[in-house]
Amino acid sequence: MNPLRKKRLVIILAILVGIGAAVGLALSALQQNINLFYTPTQIANGEAPQDTRIRAGGMVEKGSLQRSGDSLDVKFIVTDFNKSVTISYRGILPDLFREGQGIVALGKLNADGVVVADEVLAKHDEKYMPPEVTKALKDSGQSAPVPAKEG
Repeated sequence: MNPLRKKRLVIILAILVGIGAAVGLALSALQQNINLFYTPTQIANGEAPQDTRIRAGGMVEKGSLQRSGDSLDVKFIVTDFNKSVTISYRGILPDLFREGQGIVALGKLNADGVVVADEVLAKHDEKYMPPEVTKALKDSGQSAPVPAKEG
């Protein structure tokens, strides 16, 4: 083989190996940062992975909010009207957090089936509900409760 062709072939192979390594590293980084959404039914059925960061969402059950008297720990139950899951959170809940409204919690599922959240997201206004929660409710045959009008 011609020495010039051999040199070009080595350069092209080196570039392809470099591009392959860069794509592999990028996909690896993206895989670690992905937060899949799970409904309470999927979590209760064991479809959600333990000790992996996930998003869990649904409607906060009325009367389920329990606050600790001496710390910022709170527990509440989220439902998709088929099954429910308990969410534990340490911190200040968003101002828009209410029982009977949709939320999404980011955290890890522990061995007891409790989502230990490090972030809780509440809806923006009376008409907004996170798309994942809306889809989960629609799939379960339920519709989101219509908020009462103030006035």
